[in-house]
Amino acid sequence: MYKTWKNYRFPILLLSSVILGSIIGILMGEKAELLKPLGDIFLNLMFTLVVPLVFFSVTSAIANMDSAGRFKKVMGSTFIVFIGTGLVAALVMVAAVKLFPAATDMNIALTKPEDVEKISIADQIVGIFTTDNFINLFTREHMLALIFFSLLLGLSISLVGEKAKTLARFMDAGSVVLTKMVNLIMYYAPIGLGAYFAHLVGSFGASMLRTYLHTTLLYLGVTIVFFFVFYTAYAFIAGGKKAVGRFWGNMLSPSVTALATCSSMAAIPVNIEATEKMRIPKDIRETVIPLGASMHKDGSVMGVILKITVLFSVFDMEFSGFTTIGLAMLIAVLGGTVMGAIPNGGMIAEMLIISLYGFPIESLPIIAAISTIIDAPATMLNATGDNAAAMLVSRNVEGKDWMEKNELNIESPTAIEVH
Repeated sequence: MYKTWKNYRFPILLLSSVILGSIIGILMGEKAELLKPLGDIFLNLMFTLVVPLVFFSVTSAIANMDSAGRFKKVMGSTFIVFIGTGLVAALVMVAAVKLFPAATDMNIALTKPEDVEKISIADQIVGIFTTDNFINLFTREHMLALIFFSLLLGLSISLVGEKAKTLARFMDAGSVVLTKMVNLIMYYAPIGLGAYFAHLVGSFGASMLRTYLHTTLLYLGVTIVFFFVFYTAYAFIAGGKKAVGRFWGNMLSPSVTALATCSSMAAIPVNIEATEKMRIPKDIRETVIPLGASMHKDGSVMGVILKITVLFSVFDMEFSGFTTIGLAMLIAVLGGTVMGAIPNGGMIAEMLIISLYGFPIESLPIIAAISTIIDAPATMLNATGDNAAAMLVSRNVEGKDWMEKNELNIESPTAIEVH
């Protein structure tokens, strides 16, 4: 009982605060507006931190990454698999919300974002990845440009090597300090979110709670399909029927561990043990699994698409068209890879959604509640997907006969150990 509470205490506290806030909102009605400032404090604190946190965390992660020989090949293949499977997860959830639009239909009236000037797709792409003024990088309106700049800066620090070690350590220290600030602010999250939900429910009624039920059922349905169908397909692509049998023969413990602990990190030891039994090469499993726990999150990617469609419903915007859906998928993959490497990255990804679409900050509690509700099944997909990714990376790095080679314990002579 204690272990369950230890693993789930923060999600339970957040969910309890949302439920309690909703009850207070129903009882107080419009008078719950008095509690809104308590929620505003939390939102403002988080949005103040998001820009420097993303800058230091992304730069530090890339700057302190080693790369040489086979490891470089493993890393390249790993990121290709992470991004590819992330896009598949995003596409699956896009299809689901299109098939069942009522599941994300939330009829509450928040202030819509102002209409923006129509610009060409080419100009939109330029605006997404760059800005014409350095200082503009450090604003919420240019978050993707900041991420792209941070990736380039981190890569440059890594390539320079020894001469840039001081800068790499500075970025790492900044990341650690800002992460600690986020952790401190998150102690206030149950009060802030609870107060804001009291305001929302008091202002807009309990009908929004029914949408959360429909959204949860949709997510659970997609989770079951993705878990059995797509991970089976990935294993088959990696090594045929034999790989499928080996994958599912060793996946029970990692999947249950992730579901029970609600933590991808807690699943790392059992995932490494499972991939060892799958005969995945040592350097591949010890690279893909730890990286995947932070940066490969199929369940989180699908959650981002779900949150975007809910907000589009709230602001009466049309979720259709190549540009709209394409941007949503890009944000979802970023939310499950780059943002996943940042502690409390789910909250950061939600702020990325709000910043890029120009939604008001009052939107954050609406989608933060979705994160709390879907946390357990999302974590199960995240952890299970890491083992499927490890199989796909093995196929890419070692060739189609990787299973036969490792069945005989024949490892590549250039293999390196990763600690």
